[in-house]
Amino acid sequence: MKDRFGIDWSKIQGTPFYRKPQLGRRVFFRHLASAVGGYMLMPSRPMEGIAQAAAKPKATAKNCIFIMMQGAPSHTDTFDLKPANGMPTAQFNPTEYNGVLFPQGLMPKLASQFDSIALVRSVRSWANVHGLMQTWVQMGRNPTTPLAKISPHMGSVAALELAGKNGILPAFMALNGTPRVSAGFLPVVNAPFLITAGGGLPNTTHPEGAQRFSTRKALLAETEKAAGAAADLGALPDEIAEWKARSQMLMYNSDVDRIFQLDPSDRSSYGASPFGDACLTARNLLRANMGTRFIQITYGSWDHHANLYPTITTMGGIFDSGLGKLLADLKADGLLDETLIVAQGEFGRTPVMNGNRGRDHFGQQAVMFAGGRIKGGRAIGATDAVGAQTADPGWSRDRVVRSEDIEATIYSALGIDWSKLLKDNRFGKGFEYVPESLNDVYGPIHELWG
Repeated sequence: MKDRFGIDWSKIQGTPFYRKPQLGRRVFFRHLASAVGGYMLMPSRPMEGIAQAAAKPKATAKNCIFIMMQGAPSHTDTFDLKPANGMPTAQFNPTEYNGVLFPQGLMPKLASQFDSIALVRSVRSWANVHGLMQTWVQMGRNPTTPLAKISPHMGSVAALELAGKNGILPAFMALNGTPRVSAGFLPVVNAPFLITAGGGLPNTTHPEGAQRFSTRKALLAETEKAAGAAADLGALPDEIAEWKARSQMLMYNSDVDRIFQLDPSDRSSYGASPFGDACLTARNLLRANMGTRFIQITYGSWDHHANLYPTITTMGGIFDSGLGKLLADLKADGLLDETLIVAQGEFGRTPVMNGNRGRDHFGQQAVMFAGGRIKGGRAIGATDAVGAQTADPGWSRDRVVRSEDIEATIYSALGIDWSKLLKDNRFGKGFEYVPESLNDVYGPIHELWG
């Protein structure tokens, strides 16, 4: 008898899709989605990685901190400074460092670390729509393509490639905001682990104490073992057991607690703000070296359509206090050379202010890079006098930089072959880490390394 989808489940009994009707439907539709989608893969399917181009990753970094400047900051007031059109120049104090103009007054701590910073000023967004481009820059591809909803975040790809088997903490941590993209078709272990910085790691103790927790855990294990013996559930119990074991490593763990329970004096040195707390937590995660390799920090909103300068002055100060201190601490620890830091919004702002003393959405933008043994103290690419168009791309492809190029740059720094294709052996299709890698359409900005 067929169900409402026209599927006769009696004919599927005995096939690999069938366990019992309800579970069978879930498994069937997962595999059906893979078949219909073509280029997407299921974690349970046999896969192989294939390099499509002669990629040579830089492999200079073990970690990446990606700062999503949500809302789109004004590039001409931050990373591509153009002192004009009402800017309070005395307050911003435009200062040249190696011939590169930077808002020293707005971001004094970052200015003091400018030898570790490179600004890419020839970046152009694909669109000027917040949600669309926030998603685009986090997955490095067009979110409107048919199966973009199951495309992974670039942090999930990094987790897949870099996570060690013995890591206690998740490889991909997301601080102070839910990423627009998750693990997609990749195993859930590669999904972002969400934390609000400054509040400790929640749910890591039992209300009735550690002893009671251990007793209940043992009882649950016995119950599940008995239930598993009575039902044919395939690999499902093993997957659940692994997930629980990883979760339990976070409970009653003083080493983990020290990462997320922030010292008051440290908080003060980072600006005592939610963004500062996230930067401090990122520092602690890297110092602990307990498995986290990709960290996303979300900070916004920079959507300043009105009263730009009072607002950006406050936000810029918070941004500077947190990130400037993070760079200084990582440098002192010797961790900056092995950590690539990228800060960007989804697009830029209009060079000409509107009638509300703000700036509207605009395609031209600039992106900040630091660490990962890049060559700092400089800018790559240049815009015209007002920051409206790219005048000099400043890199080998001799065109504007796109989100896909930044994704490839992050992968390259982490030692990941950005041209890799994860191929499904059954269907002969695959997922490209960076779109159009076979045709070498996008690639890393290797000029960042000199």
